[in-house]
Amino acid sequence: MDVYMVDQAYQQLQMEAQQVSFNLQNLAQKLQNASQAGNQDAREWLMDLKQLAMQIQQEQMQMQSLMQAIHGMMSNQMQQYNQGGFVNQPGYVQQGGIMGAVDGFLNSGFGQAVEMGIGFGIGDDLINSIF
Repeated sequence: MDVYMVDQAYQQLQMEAQQVSFNLQNLAQKLQNASQAGNQDAREWLMDLKQLAMQIQQEQMQMQSLMQAIHGMMSNQMQQYNQGGFVNQPGYVQQGGIMGAVDGFLNSGFGQAVEMGIGFGIGDDLINSIF
């Protein structure tokens, strides 16, 4: 898989997260309207939806932590390479090989987004809008 494919997969993941957020917001609005109209079940379902949104948010935060850990590992590998730490190690590949791929990843749109602390879309605003 090359850097372009990683960036494409990341963009697709962002779009999917936005769609999930949009759909959850629409469902929350429908349940709020039904609850305000006197539907007692809607209030309970709204509480369930809030719990689901919080679980999705936790999952996204864990995914972000994983991606930041991968990014950090690759960044450390690149720093060791730049300091000559890989020259006499087994598996060392000249520039353009694995280290070129690492450098490409770190400088890709995805790599930079991870470094800045990406977010996906199920956040406090959505959870707070449910109540």
